[in-house]
Amino acid sequence: MKERVAKFSIGEVVRHKVFPFRGVIFDVDPEFANTEEWWNSIPAEVRPSKDQPFYHLLAENDENEYVAYVSEQNLINDESGVPLRNEQVYQIFDMAPSGQFKPKMNFTH
Repeated sequence: MKERVAKFSIGEVVRHKVFPFRGVIFDVDPEFANTEEWWNSIPAEVRPSKDQPFYHLLAENDENEYVAYVSEQNLINDESGVPLRNEQVYQIFDMAPSGQFKPKMNFTH
């Protein structure tokens, strides 16, 4: 079995390379771990490989806040510095002096 190393970590703010949304990572799967139905709902021409890390995001776009599941190949660091609106972010994370989000003590395992 090949060891997986995630490029991004919990608490990082990232954005999607193609679609206009961004969010903070709250969990990481070393490879695809969602349903086949979800997988097949992605158009084949843009469907990412399952053999890479996938990230759970507390995400937002201009209209909504939601949870997203995104492949590593489709994420980049968000360097905008714009505060996130998603209230769940501030229920789960504290802002460290470095500017990165750190999980609150009551949400770690």
